[in-house]
Amino acid sequence: MEFGEIQVYSEKMIANIEKVIVGKRAVIEKALVALFCKGHILLEDVPGLGKTMLARSIAKSIDGTFRRIQGTPDLLPADIIGVSIFNPSTKKFEFRPGPVFAQLVLVDEINRATPKTQSALLEAMGETQISVEGMGIKLPQPFVVFATQNPIEFEGTFPLPEAQMDRFFVSLSIGYPDQQEEEEIILRQQTRHPIESLTPVVTPDIVLAIQQQVSSVHVDNTLRSYIMKIILATRTDSNLMLGSSPRGSISLYKAVQAFAALNGRDYVIPEDIKSLAVPVLKHRIILKSESKLKNLKPESVIERILSTIPVPMEEETQGTVDAKQSMEMRNQ
Repeated sequence: MEFGEIQVYSEKMIANIEKVIVGKRAVIEKALVALFCKGHILLEDVPGLGKTMLARSIAKSIDGTFRRIQGTPDLLPADIIGVSIFNPSTKKFEFRPGPVFAQLVLVDEINRATPKTQSALLEAMGETQISVEGMGIKLPQPFVVFATQNPIEFEGTFPLPEAQMDRFFVSLSIGYPDQQEEEEIILRQQTRHPIESLTPVVTPDIVLAIQQQVSSVHVDNTLRSYIMKIILATRTDSNLMLGSSPRGSISLYKAVQAFAALNGRDYVIPEDIKSLAVPVLKHRIILKSESKLKNLKPESVIERILSTIPVPMEEETQGTVDAKQSMEMRNQ
């Protein structure tokens, strides 16, 4: 698949999703980046801003199977994974798959589920399989978990541990629409919700092909070094108790490859890294207590780090890109 094709497919998906999610193209793009990288998405925002609709719109746009799980304190791991039931006619136990057996799984208010139930998702998210009675069962592909949580209301919740937060590829916030956008949302829902008329624009097989192709996007050595400087800065920043893990550097590397492909390029530019550093890293760092008292946010710390690290000059990266293109022409 050519990178121009990836851009065409991406634009079709974005335009389709924007029929439901108004004025949030940047958020949609980052969600697709996670999808193209086989990554999972944490949506942190107040209720009513379209988190569920975003997940459903993506599922419909790629013609993927969709299941929704509501996080509650009495939710059990078997309610997610499935359960073995005895069949009297065959005199055998038969496994009945749970809602995790879908291509796009929405776990609504994940922090209302108990830690035991939250942990039931770890293997599924990390290995794209579940274990039942000692046997591994593969999940359908592509497989993406969308998890939502309200960052304001904490009563009756179980905060996600750092290990589970790190499993999410990106953390996104949709945010409030402006007046014009909200008026458009009201108009579109006068008779029925636009999600009801949404039709697929790509297939799961196309998504799988894009997932394979994005890993071939060229990342210049200077840009790889730039990524590592950002990651290392999070580990030494005086405002942070915990910096990004190596999973964070891998995720940022893959994310910028996918973002370049989404824009029809086979090479990464510095702006790709600056655009994705916050959503990829903000949930992987932990502020010190005194930093929280100063009302610092993880986003602001990462943005400050980005402002202090010199960006590789265009001519530094262009040399390697030109050499790569020349080599490809000679090979042809």
